[in-house]
Amino acid sequence: MLMIRLARVGARKQPHYRVIVIEKDRARNGRSIEVVGTYNPRTNPASVELKRDRIDYWTSKGAQLSERVGKLLSQAAAAPATEVAA
Repeated sequence: MLMIRLARVGARKQPHYRVIVIEKDRARNGRSIEVVGTYNPRTNPASVELKRDRIDYWTSKGAQLSERVGKLLSQAAAAPATEVAA
């Protein structure tokens, strides 16, 4: 089963996240299938960049969203200026 979830990158006490498509059984930072966005909670306001077309593609193939990615997706829908088309 595929999941769309966050993978933590960045230095200690400086989190930065990638939104990735990955097998559900793999480790948090294991080998992913595709990177479909980024999330930086350290900026004010937090910056979110998502490839909506790729997320829609993977959800059509059966991928499930994690709880946090679902919240980020709904927030990005409310503010489309943070969305990336490519």
